[in-house]
Amino acid sequence: MLRVGITGGIGSGKTTVAQIFSLLGVPVYNADHSARRLMNSDKNIREAIVKLFGQESYKGTELNRSFITSKVLENEKNRALINAIVHPATIADAENWMKQQKAPYALKEAAILFESGAEKNLDFVIGVYAPEALRIRRTIKRDGRSEAEVKKWMSRQMNEDEKMKLCDFVIYNDGNHSVIDQVLSLHKKLLNLAARQSASPEKE
Repeated sequence: MLRVGITGGIGSGKTTVAQIFSLLGVPVYNADHSARRLMNSDKNIREAIVKLFGQESYKGTELNRSFITSKVLENEKNRALINAIVHPATIADAENWMKQQKAPYALKEAAILFESGAEKNLDFVIGVYAPEALRIRRTIKRDGRSEAEVKKWMSRQMNEDEKMKLCDFVIYNDGNHSVIDQVLSLHKKLLNLAARQSASPEKE
């Protein structure tokens, strides 16, 4: 089975693209959702976050997302510290999930695929690209954040052009290209690559 990543900056529409792949029967692992699940359910992660940011990090049994987001945006050190707690657990969780899949290929959706080093466990990476101005508008509409907040969040992520250069395939979600047509074409290509892989004798 091929392991394929799908990534893109905030507001790029990578989740929408991943959902289209899912409708085609492709299993999709959402790293952001899984990270939140682990922060709520994993005792060790929970204790580490509380030790780092205090009891306000949780409201009862649920992660206080607005508080954690404010801490992450506060400075680079905080972001690095919480990533060091959450990313290894999420990568391990994704690996376990991948081992259970039986499809020709499976997708791992993650905003910070390259930044976390998770691409090392993947065969290919799909990038979802949209211009910065469009990404800002989408995020403001979706999250209700101010433009300044969105730009600050973007500044914490890898440069989008550099990220796309690292990807094996790029889907343009800029309003000028049919996303569905691009997904269908790439789905066919990945199925062919998966079939070629399964037909090849495994190397010792």
